Formats: sequence, structure tokens, C-alpha cells
Amino acid sequence: MTPLYPFAMGASELGAKLSQTITRFRTFTRNRLAVRVIGALTLLSLLVLVAAYFFVKDAVYDGAFGEVPSPRQLANITTAEASRVLSSDGRQLGKYYLQERVTVARNEIAPSIVEALVATEDARYFKHAGYDLEAWARVLVKTVLNGDQSSGGGSTLSQQLVKNLYGRSKLYENADLSLVANKVREIFVACDIEEHYSKDDILALYLNTVAFPDNTYGIGVAARRYFDKAPSELLVEEAATLVGSLKATYTYDPIRNPRAAFYRRNTVLDLMEKQGYLTAHERDSLQATPLRVAYHREEHNQGLATHFREHARLELKQLLAEINAERGTDYDLYHDGLLIETTIDAGMQAHAERAVTEHLAELQTQFYASLRADERPWEVEQTYLDAYRGCDRASRLRIAGFGESYIDSVMQAPLTMRVYDYTTAGAKEVTWSPADSIAYCLGILNAGFLAVEPSSGAVRAWVGGNNHEFFKYDKVSSQRSVGSTFKPIVYAAALKQGIDPARYWGNYRRSYAQYEGWSPRNSGDEYGGQYNMRGGLTNSLNTISVQLMMHTGPKNVVQLASDLGIESKLPAVPAIALGAGELSLKEMIQAYSVFANRGVRTNLRYIERIRNRNGEVIYDAAAAAPKSVAVLSTEHADLVRGMLESVVDNGTGRRVRWKYKLDGAVAGKTGTSQNHSDGWFIGFTPRLLAGAWTGAESPAVRFRDIKYGQGAHMALPVWGRFMSALQEDERYAHYLGGSFPKPDAYVNEVLELPMRYVEPELSFESSAHIAAAVEVAPEATQPAARSVSGGTSVIKEETTPLPSRAKQVSLE
Repeated sequence: MTPLYPFAMGASELGAKLSQTITRFRTFTRNRLAVRVIGALTLLSLLVLVAAYFFVKDAVYDGAFGEVPSPRQLANITTAEASRVLSSDGRQLGKYYLQERVTVARNEIAPSIVEALVATEDARYFKHAGYDLEAWARVLVKTVLNGDQSSGGGSTLSQQLVKNLYGRSKLYENADLSLVANKVREIFVACDIEEHYSKDDILALYLNTVAFPDNTYGIGVAARRYFDKAPSELLVEEAATLVGSLKATYTYDPIRNPRAAFYRRNTVLDLMEKQGYLTAHERDSLQATPLRVAYHREEHNQGLATHFREHARLELKQLLAEINAERGTDYDLYHDGLLIETTIDAGMQAHAERAVTEHLAELQTQFYASLRADERPWEVEQTYLDAYRGCDRASRLRIAGFGESYIDSVMQAPLTMRVYDYTTAGAKEVTWSPADSIAYCLGILNAGFLAVEPSSGAVRAWVGGNNHEFFKYDKVSSQRSVGSTFKPIVYAAALKQGIDPARYWGNYRRSYAQYEGWSPRNSGDEYGGQYNMRGGLTNSLNTISVQLMMHTGPKNVVQLASDLGIESKLPAVPAIALGAGELSLKEMIQAYSVFANRGVRTNLRYIERIRNRNGEVIYDAAAAAPKSVAVLSTEHADLVRGMLESVVDNGTGRRVRWKYKLDGAVAGKTGTSQNHSDGWFIGFTPRLLAGAWTGAESPAVRFRDIKYGQGAHMALPVWGRFMSALQEDERYAHYLGGSFPKPDAYVNEVLELPMRYVEPELSFESSAHIAAAVEVAPEATQPAARSVSGGTSVIKEETTPLPSRAKQVSLE
């Protein structure tokens, strides 16, 4: 039987056990103490960490680590976004921005972009709440302790988003300390963002804010610039290329460094395979694909309607200032992603720009061919000297204190430069001196073109010049001498003053003693016969226009011009009958729109609506525009329109018919300024009004004779080419053809009268005879038709003294 324990033990064994027990007890008590100490220290450390956490948190939200967004700001994160300009048919014409960025929604971003981004930048993105402890440990061990700089950083995508949105600031003199402070702030704000937004929303915010190569901001612009695609259309290898470039945007730019970009793309594909987004076979296949890009950069000088976009930009800034003042808002054109809907029709704009380009290429060739071998494009050498001395390069050197001899040496030294190529309306590279380039640019002819719907005032096409990069001055809004295009306004004013449109006026040259013997001539120095208003305007006779001006009164003409929409100040002198005033094409189109719209003025408009980034309308032209107003009676407007139809059918605008084969109702007027410096044509169909101006920047650069220098040759072809293109384009063919509204019986009778009436005793045989007659009888007898019956004019003699007016300028 086994003895009971411990009585079965010997005394020595018992002593040994007792000693062992005591030792174990002592050891146990010592360990318990250590545990307590360690526990106490751990608890104390945790308390310190918690206290430190709340201390740091309070400091962060108090701004000690930099600016922290408020909860309201976090709930409404917005990024700087370009405002977009759209045509009436929904095409993007251009953008206004300081940082080119267009926001795209998460569902508009291809899944491969997100997969490449997460695999490359934040593999545990969907597992953390804004900070990644595992990444911190990796940074501590591999980067800090082992010095492996390729192991990656510890910032999550959420933290990087904070940096993109709010930037970093230098808080301390020590750069490392500032970096730590910024990192701490980013961690707290990243956690706040994770509470406010879903993971998908954060990814969209990140991809819309991050900077890609070539100063490109956001995936929307980057995809369009490098691959000419929307983000939803990117292939896997294209997504990998863009995401790979984020590591170093210059080093991995696919355009500047395609080889480096290729290898970086393949690294991203490796990471995507590692994270399970690609199979090994897919990775290998994609890595073997060559790097292909379709670079497409949108610039302010490129695309459709460049001059229009700049004109609209200035008006939009003023319009937004008014909206902000009225509503207490703070919309910014360059930051707030506004959507600007315009009346410009992209297809019609393209036709207009092509018409300008093609005609100017031919006209420029004719201009150079018309000059003699020893002849410069400018008539007066001072024109060139002023341009030479006043150019930017010479002015900067002069301001810097250099003398004229040194400036001349610089201006004569050859340089490689880009200049305007009139044959293509683009650019060409040449090796010229600055002086050579000034001489070349000074001789370039330019043009402006504007097309509108007169019934609504909607501007459909706006061509401000040849090329916005080289010629920024907008020829639609710039002022030039209008020549004979102003005559219809004189005729309209005469009708409004009660002058009979059936009355015949003598076509003779006379001098006006009260205006220092001013003696206006006709363009071709042809005189004789009697002309009614239709005949005078059809043949653009200066003699008839001046007589109408004298009977109407310059002040009445100026007043009507203002009523028609001309805002520039005109001199109230008889010479404006021949176009002495300087007006813009835009103003002239506004005035002619009244003739085309049967006397009703509807203001031109080109900004239709403005929407904010949420799609809300903040401006609507239909609600803001003043109501249409009748400026002329329907009868008077129809009479002027009928006269302008005669100009196209029988007068100076006949080229519209015989060369451009335009059928249907067309009315219009040519114009040529003094010395052929400016050529004009403004014409309209029942549905569309358009006008063209052509000339050089300096009036001293011009055709030397009327054959090429007249408006019918310089400007009408732009109009004709444009309308012909519309006629052949099924989208716009309805703008041509048809007939004008039928006028009343009286207007029809007047317009059916013979334009010219000749009486033997009143006709003149030569200009010398005319001059002599005028000298003897300055107040010449003139026939007048006082009634119209059955289309027959009843003529009788009448003497009408001419009113005395203020002194005027001389103009042929």
C-alpha cells in the first residue's frame, strides 16, 4: 500500500520540497511585482497617450498644426474647377481656368483607374479608416531603420486627398518639424473625411484633385489630354500610365519621357497583378503593349470661336460681379466650374472660320501681287517706323536703359521664331530678325465676321480675326471706318423725317459753300440723271446720300443710329452720310438687324444661360434681356429692305448672285472706306443676318485701287462663301431661300418705280459742266415725286434750300 503523502516522505525530502516551495513563492512574488509595475507603467503610458491624443487633437482643431476645415466645409468639399463654354448644340468651345480641371463623377471613372490607383498608392485603402498602422510600421522598419526609400510612404489616399485639397504650409523654421506637423493634421482631417464620405466618393475626390503631368489637374482633363478620351473610356494600360505618372509627374510624363513612362506603367501593372486585379496572363499581355498616346491640349488660342471666348470672358466677369452683388454670392469664373451656355452654333462657326481663312489666303496673295517690286505694303514709312519703335522688344530694351544703336542691333539680329502663315491661318517657323517679322505682320490682312438670327438676336457665329495667337485684337468689336454700309441708316432717317421715297434726286457733283466748299464725289466719278432712293442706294451714289443727309439733318441721323443700337459717339456732320464715323461690325449688325426684323430692335445676345456646378441656373438671358422695341415703322423698314434687295440684284452686291449662286431672298450693302482701307459687306436672308469686315491692322496698309479694294471684293466673298456652305449643309439650308414678308401695296409701288429718271434739260454731260453749274447755282433745282399711282411717278420742279450745318470733315 502506498504511503500517504507527505508522511511517507523522509525528512530530507521534506526539507528539499519545502525549500523548493519557498523559492517558487519568492519567484512568484517577484514576478507579480514586475507585472504590477509593468501594468502600472502601461496604464500610465496609455493615460499619457490618451491625454496626448486629446491634447494634440485640440491643438490640431485649434489650428496649431495649420488650417483645419470646419464640419460644414468638409460636408461641402469643392475643388477649383474650370468653367466651360458650350455652343448651342452642346459642343464644348473652351474653358476658363487658373488650374485646368473638370470634375467627373465616380460612375464616369473606369474601374481600371481605381484599381491601378489603389494597387499603387494604398493597397489597404478599403480596410482602413483614414490612417494605416501597418503602413506606419512598414515605414518605421524599412524606411527609417533599414533606409529603404523604395518601400513606400505611410500616407493613405485619404491623407493625400487632404494635402491636395488644403495644401501644406511651413509652420516652423525646421522643415522636418513642419512636415511632421502637416502629417499630423492630415491624419485627423483624413479621419473626418472618412466619416463624411464613402470610399467611392473619396476616390472620386482624389482623382479630381490630383495633379497629373503637364500641369494637368484631375483625371477628366488628363484622360482627354493624353488619350483624347473620357475617363470612362480608358483602357487598362492607359489607366496604368496615368496613375503611374503620379509618382513623379515630370519624370513619368508620357510625352516628355516616354521610355520612363513605359517602365513605370509596367510597374503599376505588376502591382495590379499582385493585388489580384489582373491575372498573370493579362499583366504580361498588357506589359507587351507599346505606349501609345493621343496628346490633345486645349488652349485659349485653339479651337473654335477663340476671339468670341475672350470677348465673352470679359463680359462674364462683369455679369458675375452683378449677380454676386445682387444675390450675395461669390461665383468665380476661374474656380467654380460654371457652365456657360451660348448661342454660338459650332457647325455654323466652323463654316464661318473656314470662309474667313480661305478668302484671306486668296486676298493676301492678290494684295502682294498688286504691289510693285519697289513698293511696301504700307504707303507711309512712318507707319512702319512707329511699329518698329513701339514693339514690345524695343520698348523693354529702352526701359532697361539701352541706347538706340544697341536696340537696332538686337532688332536686326536673326532669330528662330514662329510667325503667322496666311496660307494655312496657322503658324510657321522662320529665321528672321524682329524687324523682318514686324514688316511681315504689318502687311497681313485680317477680317471679322458675325452672323445672327435677327428675329431673336441670337449670335450664331463670331470670327474675330485670322488667328488668336498672333492677332488678339477682335475685329468684330473693334472700330473702323464703315464707308457706304452706313448709308441705309441715312435713308431710314430720311424716311422717318417724311422725305418721299419716290422723289428723284439729281446725280451731280456739287460743292457746299457752308462747309468750306466740300464737294463729295461718287466712287467712279460718274454723274448724270435723276435717282430715287432705291436707285441712289443700289448704285451707292454719294451725291444722293449727301443730299438726303442735308434734308434729313445730321442730328436726326445720329439719333436714329443710336436708336438702332449703335453705342459709339458719331459726329453730327454731313460727312457721316459717306461713312465718316468709325463703328464696330457688332454695332453695324445690331443696326441692320432692325431692317431685317421689320423695324423691331432685338438686342444681340450670345450668353444664353449660366449654371453653377450643381446645374442651377444663375443667369438666364431670356429673363434678363430688355423687351424688343419698334424703332422704325414696318413700312419704312420694308422700304429700306427692298432697297437693299436691289443692291444685291442690280447694284454693288451682284456678286452674291452670279458668283456664289445664292437663290431666294437676299438683301445687303457693300461698303468701302476712304483709300480702300476697309472693305465691308452686310447682308441678310429672311432668317439670317451676317456681316464681314476686311482690312489690315493699320489703315495705311491697303490695296492701291478700287478694283481690289472695294468691299465687294474684300469682304463680300467671306459672306458669300459662308452662305454657300450653309446652303450645301442640310443642317443649315433652311436659313437660305424663301422670301421676305410681303410689304403693303404702297411699298411695292415705290419699289417698282424706275430707279433712274433722265430729263434732257437736267442731265449733265461731264463733271466739268457739273462743277461749273454747281458754282453758279449752289441751291440747284431738284425734281420730286409727290405721289405714286399705278406705278407711274408724277414729276414736278421744286426748289428746296439746304439747311446750314456745322463744319464737317472732308471725305471722298
